[in-house]
Amino acid sequence: MYPAVAELTDLQRSVQSNTTAATARQHDQGKSTARERIDMLLDKGSFTEVESLRRGLGSGFGMAGRRPHTDGVVTGWGTVFGRTVFVYAQDFRILGGALGEAHAEKIHKVMDLAASTGAPLVALNDSAGARIQEGVAALAGFGGIFRRNARSSGVIPQISVMLGPCAGGAAYSPALTDFVFMVRGIAQMFLTGPDVVATVTGERVTMEQLGGADVHAQRSGVAHFAYDDEQTCLHDVRLLLSMLPANNHEQPPVAPCSDPADRRSDALYEIVPADGNRPYDMRAVIEEIVDDGVFFEVQEQWAANVVCVLARLDGHVVGIVASQPSSMAGALDIAAAEKAARFVQTCDCFNIAIVTLVDVPGFLPGVGQEHGGIIRHGAKLLSAYCNATVPRVSVVLRKAFGGAYIVMDSRSIGADLALAWPTNEIAVMGAEGAVEVVCRRELAGADDPEALREERIREYRSELIHPYYAAERGLVDEVIDPAQTRPMLIRGLAMLRSKHADLPWRKHGNPPL
Repeated sequence: MYPAVAELTDLQRSVQSNTTAATARQHDQGKSTARERIDMLLDKGSFTEVESLRRGLGSGFGMAGRRPHTDGVVTGWGTVFGRTVFVYAQDFRILGGALGEAHAEKIHKVMDLAASTGAPLVALNDSAGARIQEGVAALAGFGGIFRRNARSSGVIPQISVMLGPCAGGAAYSPALTDFVFMVRGIAQMFLTGPDVVATVTGERVTMEQLGGADVHAQRSGVAHFAYDDEQTCLHDVRLLLSMLPANNHEQPPVAPCSDPADRRSDALYEIVPADGNRPYDMRAVIEEIVDDGVFFEVQEQWAANVVCVLARLDGHVVGIVASQPSSMAGALDIAAAEKAARFVQTCDCFNIAIVTLVDVPGFLPGVGQEHGGIIRHGAKLLSAYCNATVPRVSVVLRKAFGGAYIVMDSRSIGADLALAWPTNEIAVMGAEGAVEVVCRRELAGADDPEALREERIREYRSELIHPYYAAERGLVDEVIDPAQTRPMLIRGLAMLRSKHADLPWRKHGNPPL
């Protein structure tokens, strides 16, 4: 072996060594090292590292003698189920994973490679933030990351995996990506830390209480997924990547399917009560319809009144947006509208057909919702559906009232196929509420207002919200047997697979924010 090659081999082995005291400290905190995380994420032996010998340029404030190789971030590419994926993993053992100029430039390089080759990017975040010793150069490094996140949005899948702290401006990069994964106990995200919060507001909170995984998965909606350990988290990152295309020019991967496309779902008769006021779990409906009952739920813990999942129908990936009658009767509120809008937009970016399962009584009424901007937030969902060009099929299971009916991918806003079960009730509002409004004076002057009310309710139901009213007017394409929902969806989506939408030229839309 040439002496130079031997020297290089020894140097690379030294760079990749995991025997330091810093590694032990990382493990003691329940955290894996950057390279261990990459090994869990990528196919075995597929990782190719770039710029492993890169070193920082800072020399002030004690940095002259602290210029470790990699500069605190491991970058490169590998494969997940045989498909190319780019990755960067911040190494908290080295300078706390703090971002300096060289660190940022390494990240910029893999982001540019991912964008130019049309491959997904996964960020494994574990960093103390900007490297203070490098001043504004570190801040500019973050700016370069944000700009690339924004430019690649809707072009390649971008996934952020939070495996340590992410504070200050650094938190904006995960927020700009398509999906955010967090691990409980070790990952936190916030713009201002507990000390600053205490100084400014007097509130005393821990890092976990301020920006832990459960906070962002349940309350803020920033995190799409939360896990108890890194291994399970990274397993599900692989699962998600298996359902996404490499870029916006490709279709999602098709998987072999042994679940018959013409399978009846007679269990739906028992799962969904015919009485529109009785709750049920929409997840059971989804499980009965999709291939092998398997689906991957997004933002499960936030805005539980709407369910968003990725699943397969006859091997093809679909995104399902569904009302959840077991939570708030399935009514839409601010959080649910935002959650569904983001999911619809993401599916449309990556050529994933959208199925909408509707059982919605309306938008949630209340002063808090109105003052919180339910009009603006509800319009986000409307805008997302109206702009979506992927195949879209909606199914009304039971009730679909008022503006919520329109917003949940009705035929009038562009659903390619609008189906309904025989239990459907589609109207401006429920019969009871409609009679109270329309017949107010008549009821007030009646000798027996209760009897008259019941009579008018029956009339309203029979005339305006009987199961075939919308179908007679072409607003529902077909009223179907619930047990045939799976075959009908598969046939409809197969027909729509060659759909092409011509849109007017524009730089971009101006949707409500």
